[in-house]
Amino acid sequence: MALYQDNELRIYNSIKGEKEVFKSITEGRIGMYVCGPTVYSNVHLGNCRTFISFDMVFRYLKHLGYKTRYVRNITDAGHLTDDADEGEDKISKKARLEKIEPMEVVQQYTLDFHTVMKQFNAYPPSIEPTATGHIVEQIEIIKTIMKNGYAYEKNGSIYFNVVKFNEDHEYGKLSGRNLEDMMANSRELAAQSDKENPADFALWKKASPEHIMRWPSPWGDGFPGWHLECTVMSSKYLGETFDIHGGGMDLKFPHHECEIAQGEAAHGHSPVNYWMHANMLTLNGQKMSKSTGNSILPVELFTGENDFMQKAFAPSVVRFFMMQAHYRSILDFSNDAILAAEKGFNRLTEAMKVMDKLPVSKTSSIDLSSWKAKCYAAMNDDFNTPILIAELFDAVKMIHSINDGNATITASDLADLQETMNAFFFDVLGLQDAKEEGSASLNKGMDGAMKLIIDLRATARANKDWSTSDKIRDELAAAGISLKDGADGTSYSVD
Repeated sequence: MALYQDNELRIYNSIKGEKEVFKSITEGRIGMYVCGPTVYSNVHLGNCRTFISFDMVFRYLKHLGYKTRYVRNITDAGHLTDDADEGEDKISKKARLEKIEPMEVVQQYTLDFHTVMKQFNAYPPSIEPTATGHIVEQIEIIKTIMKNGYAYEKNGSIYFNVVKFNEDHEYGKLSGRNLEDMMANSRELAAQSDKENPADFALWKKASPEHIMRWPSPWGDGFPGWHLECTVMSSKYLGETFDIHGGGMDLKFPHHECEIAQGEAAHGHSPVNYWMHANMLTLNGQKMSKSTGNSILPVELFTGENDFMQKAFAPSVVRFFMMQAHYRSILDFSNDAILAAEKGFNRLTEAMKVMDKLPVSKTSSIDLSSWKAKCYAAMNDDFNTPILIAELFDAVKMIHSINDGNATITASDLADLQETMNAFFFDVLGLQDAKEEGSASLNKGMDGAMKLIIDLRATARANKDWSTSDKIRDELAAAGISLKDGADGTSYSVD
């Protein structure tokens, strides 16, 4: 029997403003969509927190035995500067500044995003669709929304008619905003726009002559609206209504609000049952911002090459730090806070090593079943990782007590303790031993250094500089590194 059948999971549903008992649309299966990055720059630590939070959600759902399809998109077109309907596409702007093709920008920063998420030990999503790969579907859904009377064409652009939609539905129910107030606050922009109403938003934008990223459509060359992309990709891979939609708190309005409107306008019903939003990460008590210099990239944290932290920190320590706060709470990143997290992380990992060598007895003096129940209760309460971690530290006390001879545990209970600790530490929280991470990083660095040395030796051999070639080989051998020349080149091994 799957674990989810014995665990009542409660999720804070942003659209209801309260925790609700989770019930999947299909028994034992879950569809989850999370808004992915717009790939025009290096992914920053605040974005990483959102993706790490939903990686934890994905991991726990899998742990409970749900067959989970996790879709997280790549926005590689259509996201305008300042999240508005006017202005320039972020990727096109970057391409113009660097004098390269937009897809070079996309490739560079998509690879960076994947590298960083792998360093954080995040699972890849089940499907990672791109906006540019779904232009046809976006054009088709625009046709449907227009046919249903909720969109109009103006000078080659298509806009969603929020006022008309609000007559039949409720625009603003996710963010708690009132349409009249939104209209009043944005009236001054109305005269400068093709929109019939200032609250309307673009489904398709006409491309100006200099706009690089453009596609043919029934309304002329253009590009899709940012909000539309997620509606299309989520419904294509998860259905017109699916279980969970996640993203950062900053996306609640306008992005997710517009997604709801588009879904209801196209399909006639709500697209999502449970809306989840992860909160922001601040740095030294202030919002992270590139323009003010109050920001830090993950690689700067891992290498220690930054102006905020006194040393480098392993990715698992950073991930552990993030897991110490609830995903819906604001988390402040500071030197003192991450140092404290590192101490706690090391204490936990050392105890797990002690756990593997604990002596066993014929009786147990610990209440293991009660402790396990508390671990699951924490995660079932809207994925409460800080409470789970507190329970893991209670297990640390148990481990040391047994190791010191002040408590006893049977072989079967020890196996259960080990299985549970490993499940929550590695599988659910997604943590790794920081020393193993450092070893992997060291091996990667050694590979790079050895490639350089082997290339230098190859150059010496090509120039018939045998003394240099032999000197490199002999001194490496003295250091315990053997070179082997073969048909496919030179390889090395550590003795």
